[in-house]
Amino acid sequence: MRVPPRLRPRSLAGQLFAVQAVLIAAVVAGYALFTYVSDRSQAEEAATRQALAVAVTVADSPSVREAIHTPKPTKRLQPYATEVRQHAGVDFVTIMTRDGIRWTHPDPRQIGQPFLGHIEKAQNGESFTETYTGTLGPSVRAVTPVMENGEVIGLVSAGIRVQAISDRVQDQLTALVGVAAGALSLGGIGTYIVNARLRRHTHNMNAAELSNMHDYHQAALHAVREGLVMLDGQYRVALINDGARELLGVTEKVVGRSVAELGLPAPLTGALLSSEPRVDEVLLTAERVLVVNTSPVSGGQRRGTVVTLRDVTELQSLTGELNSERGFTQALRSQAHEAANRLHTVVSLIELGRSDEAVEFATAELELAQALTDQVVAAVSEPVLAALLLGKTAQANERGVELVVSEDSRIDDGLLPESLPARDLVTVLGNLIDNAVDAAQGSVGARVTVTAYTDGAEESTDDSVLVLRVTDTGTGVDPAHAEAVFERGFSTKPAGPGGRGLGLALVRQTARRHEGTLTVSEAAGGGAEFEVRLPLRTTDPGAGAGAGAGAGAVPVPVPTKAVQAPRATVAGGDDV
Repeated sequence: MRVPPRLRPRSLAGQLFAVQAVLIAAVVAGYALFTYVSDRSQAEEAATRQALAVAVTVADSPSVREAIHTPKPTKRLQPYATEVRQHAGVDFVTIMTRDGIRWTHPDPRQIGQPFLGHIEKAQNGESFTETYTGTLGPSVRAVTPVMENGEVIGLVSAGIRVQAISDRVQDQLTALVGVAAGALSLGGIGTYIVNARLRRHTHNMNAAELSNMHDYHQAALHAVREGLVMLDGQYRVALINDGARELLGVTEKVVGRSVAELGLPAPLTGALLSSEPRVDEVLLTAERVLVVNTSPVSGGQRRGTVVTLRDVTELQSLTGELNSERGFTQALRSQAHEAANRLHTVVSLIELGRSDEAVEFATAELELAQALTDQVVAAVSEPVLAALLLGKTAQANERGVELVVSEDSRIDDGLLPESLPARDLVTVLGNLIDNAVDAAQGSVGARVTVTAYTDGAEESTDDSVLVLRVTDTGTGVDPAHAEAVFERGFSTKPAGPGGRGLGLALVRQTARRHEGTLTVSEAAGGGAEFEVRLPLRTTDPGAGAGAGAGAGAVPVPVPTKAVQAPRATVAGGDDV
C-alpha cells in the first residue's frame, strides 16, 4: 500500500533544510538580541557622557556665574539654557540655586519649583550622574556644581529622556532587523540550493529509506557468490565483496589500492586496467579459472569500472573430461568401424570355404588388441590413467601418431592418495598428451612417449612424488617461448573454434594447486619433453581452506627448464 504524502517521513534533504533554516534563524535572532542589548547599553552610556559634558560646560561658563549674581537670574539664564539644549541635543538643561530651586526649565511653569532628584553630592562640590524620573519622565541626567572661589554658588543639571534613548535604539534595531532578514533570506536560498542538489543525489529519500537501502546493499553484496569489484576512475578498488576476495585470493585491506598493486597475474591485471569492456573472457589465476566481465561506468567522463568474476574451475575440468569422453567415443566409433571391416573379412573368408585363414586372421587381431591392453595395464594399473592412455592411444592412432607407454612406467592401483583426484590427473596427462600429439602429427615417425611412475617410495608418503613425462617427435619449443608457452592464450597454431593456448596453462595451474612442478626441455631424440612432478601426500595441503588456496598458503612456483637447442616452432597446447 502506498504511503500518503502527508504520512510519509520527510526526505533527508527536507529534514536538513528545516534544521538549517531553524539554525540560521536562531543565529540571526540571537545576534539581533545581543546587538539590541549591546546597543542599548552603549546608547545609555553615550547619553550619560553627553549629559555630563553639557552640564560641566554650562557650569564652567562665566556668563552663568555672572547671571547668578544678578537680581533676576532667570531672565538671562532661561534663554541661554534653551539655546544650549537645542544645540547640544539634550532634553533639558536646568540651572538652579545651591538649594535646588530652578532658575531654568524647558517648561516655564516649573521655574521656581524644587528640582526633582538627588543633589547632595553636587552641593558638596562633586559631579555625578543618575537615572531619575522627573517632570519630563525617566531620564539619564548629570548634576554638577557651579563653583566660584571654591564655593558652590549654584547647580546645573542636564539630561536626556530614556524614551529618546529607546527611540535611538529602535531606529538601530529596525536597521538590524532588515539586515538580519536579508541574511536569513540569503542563508535560506543557499540552503535550498544545497538541499536541492542533495535531493537529486539521494533521490528524495529519507534517512530511514537510505538506511534500509544500505542494509539491503550490504546483505546483497555479501550474499552474492560471484565476485563483484568496483573500480574508480583511477583504477583503485572502490568496493569488493567476499566472493571477489576469495576468487582473487586477497585477504588484506584492498579498498583504495590500485589494481596494479594487488599482485594479480599479468593477464588478469591487464583485463581489469583495460578501458575497453571485456565479455566472458577466460583468465587464469594460480588456483582458478575465472570468467571476467568488465563494464566501464561513464557519464560524460570515465567514472570507473564494474567487474564481475565467475569461478569456472570445476566447469572447465568437467569440460575437459567431456572432451576426453568425446575423444573416447570417436575412438570407439573408429574401432567399431574397423572391427566391422575385420568381421566382414572373416565372414567372407568363411563363405569362401577358407575357414583356417579366417580363424588365423581373427586370432591375430585379438592378440594385437589384447597385447596393447596388457601393455598399458601392466605398466599403469591405476584405472583412471590406464583408461585415459587406452583412449588417447586410439585417438593418436586415428591421427597417424603412435602413442607408446615407456617400459619405465609403473603405477599400481590404489597407490594415489585421495588428495590427488582423478579429475586432476585427467587434466594434467590428457592436456600433455593432446599437446604432444598436435606437435608430433605430420612429423617423420610421429610418436608420443608417455612415462608415468612414482619416485621416492614404494607407497604413498609425504616424501614420494608422481612423475608424468610426455615426449614427442615434433619441432620442440623455441627457447624464447620457454615461459610464454604456459601462458593462457599463447599458441603458434591458428585459433580454433574453441580457442587455443589453454591446455598447458591448465596443467600449470593444476600443478601449482598441488604444490608440484612443471618443466619443459628438449627431448633426447628431438622434440619437446614436458614433465610434471606431483607430491603424493596422504593429506590434502589445502584442506580446510575451501575450494581456493588455503588460508596463508603460498603456492610453490612452477620452474621451467631452459630448452637445450633452438627450434623454429612451438609445440602448442590446445584446449581439452
